[in-house]
Amino acid sequence: MSKANIRASGALSGAAAEGRRAIVVEHLAKRYGERAAVRNLSFSVGAGEIFALLGPNGAGKTTTVEILEGYRTADDGRVRVLGLDPHRDAARLKPRLGVMLQQDGVYPILRAREVLELFASFFTAPEDPMRLLELVGLTDVAHIRCRQLSGGQKRRLALALALVGKPRLLFLDEPTTGMDPQARRATWDILLGLKAQGTTILLTTHFMDEAERLADRVAILDHGELIALDTPAGLTRGQSTTTTEIRFSAAPELETAALARLPAARGARAEANGGYSIETGDPAALLVELTTWLRDTGAELHELRVGRSSLEEVFLRLTGKEMRE
Repeated sequence: MSKANIRASGALSGAAAEGRRAIVVEHLAKRYGERAAVRNLSFSVGAGEIFALLGPNGAGKTTTVEILEGYRTADDGRVRVLGLDPHRDAARLKPRLGVMLQQDGVYPILRAREVLELFASFFTAPEDPMRLLELVGLTDVAHIRCRQLSGGQKRRLALALALVGKPRLLFLDEPTTGMDPQARRATWDILLGLKAQGTTILLTTHFMDEAERLADRVAILDHGELIALDTPAGLTRGQSTTTTEIRFSAAPELETAALARLPAARGARAEANGGYSIETGDPAALLVELTTWLRDTGAELHELRVGRSSLEEVFLRLTGKEMRE
């Protein structure tokens, strides 16, 4: 995706006026010694929007979010959060923010209810701690010490702590890591409910299904630069305009080079758990060629799917598949 397309797809219709943007980032840059963590980064988040900031490890997500929260200063560029400078206007801004950190190291000897009551005491008109415990499904462990909570329970408590001040803007760092499937879905419902009430949410996540389900728009960073910005549907559609993926699983192990030589194939690759993926510009022709080839080679077809790329596939295509530290 070209930078011109990024700017076009990232534009806010209607909410693009400065007064209706909860976050404005213009030409942001941050260096640590010789390493550029963020390079010339620009995007905006509309009021009441759920915005997902994605990227592999080391892409610049954490640095960007910490600058927006006022915990780091930028080397260059302009940042506004709820119309304020997050560093210079920190005292005015912080009561209006909710922050859910990735690490849950809050007062391990206090009980869950005590921690919420302590945080509630920092605000003039806080949310009721017991209502929050009920909201995040922790009523039954309200009197359990934080160090005894499970990893998923600690994440839900961290969400409750982020909400105790009734924030206008929420920063969520990997909000559902460690949660079981039921807790993840319940958390998604909470976040969508907050959005319906007008709360703006910026989240980072490594779960592409989470971003696809929750986010109005997704920004993908790599090496400190913005490489894609659009709605989840726009990203998957934009990457699949001329190419369709046919995904299947079959036994025994197949030769990907032979699959790639099918006349309608543009490329083929093996995936985990005996899966394969073939890209094509003519899916109808490739289906005929593939099923004929499988029959002739005696391979048993287990599963077959035809469709556009998922957000995870787009993410990997844009950022690469190598492991990052």
